[in-house]
Amino acid sequence: MPDRLPPLTALRAFDAAARHMSFAKAAEELHVTPAALSFQIKSLETHLGAPLFRRLNRAVELTEAGRALAPGAQDGFQTLAAAWRAAARLQDNVTLTVTAGPAFTAKWLAPRLYEFAQSHPEVELRFSASLKMMDFARDAIDVAIRFGYGPDPGLYALPLAGEWMCPVMTPALAAQYPTPESLTRASLISDESVDFLDPPCDWAAWFRAMGIDHVPNHGPRFSQADHAVDAALAGVGVALGRRALVLKDLADGRLVAPFKIALGTQARFRFLCPLGSENRPQVVAFRDWVLAEIEKTAHITAAMRILSVSEYAQ
Repeated sequence: MPDRLPPLTALRAFDAAARHMSFAKAAEELHVTPAALSFQIKSLETHLGAPLFRRLNRAVELTEAGRALAPGAQDGFQTLAAAWRAAARLQDNVTLTVTAGPAFTAKWLAPRLYEFAQSHPEVELRFSASLKMMDFARDAIDVAIRFGYGPDPGLYALPLAGEWMCPVMTPALAAQYPTPESLTRASLISDESVDFLDPPCDWAAWFRAMGIDHVPNHGPRFSQADHAVDAALAGVGVALGRRALVLKDLADGRLVAPFKIALGTQARFRFLCPLGSENRPQVVAFRDWVLAEIEKTAHITAAMRILSVSEYAQ
């Protein structure tokens, strides 16, 4: 049997029929007649020298050879389709699809998007708020913003501003809790989305850094960081707010950070895209805008004393 591959149209007909286990449904998907699809599969079987389907009265089933070919054919066409989408996307200098976590999307991106739209009306932004690890080609993603340690092999990775956490609360609550020691009596909001940080960057670490012997064992706990911030905004309690997610509320006065001691972490938000894509016009525009927006609130970070990991880790 020659190693030369059979015609792509015949393999496409086989793939569709193997997925649907129906010649009629496969023909409908490919917009051909059942007779034309059957002819393509027959030519493929002739090329192989063995049947790929058993034709039953009202159904078909794969032969052993068909079962061997089906997974590779399906994977091959999916890979080809993803590569085609990636190549086509490189010709598009207008659309930009960004994925970021729900918290970052809600608390950092969404409140600022009007400014980006005003500055770059030529760019059509699309967002996918998800923590799922996405494939840039398969999921048609141009840029990802992710929080963690990295590394990010094979990607263009730009670390954004250093991340820190400090107590944030409404101005009304700040009047009730004027000192770090008074926070031992407050309702302390916990953000479980950062439980992966090592060493822990939590309330126990913050009190320890302040020289206060207090390990909180109660208070509301949230699995999503934006929910913890929303609870603080509602006056439910005091949150250990993450820099990127509370800057806008701090700048606008909805939250205050009366104690200027923050816990630094080596985990960072990173701006990610496939290598080579970082020079596409819409990617450059979005990256430069993100960096400019970060700079607008740099004064809040400058007012903090940010403790290094070695200063608060046990």
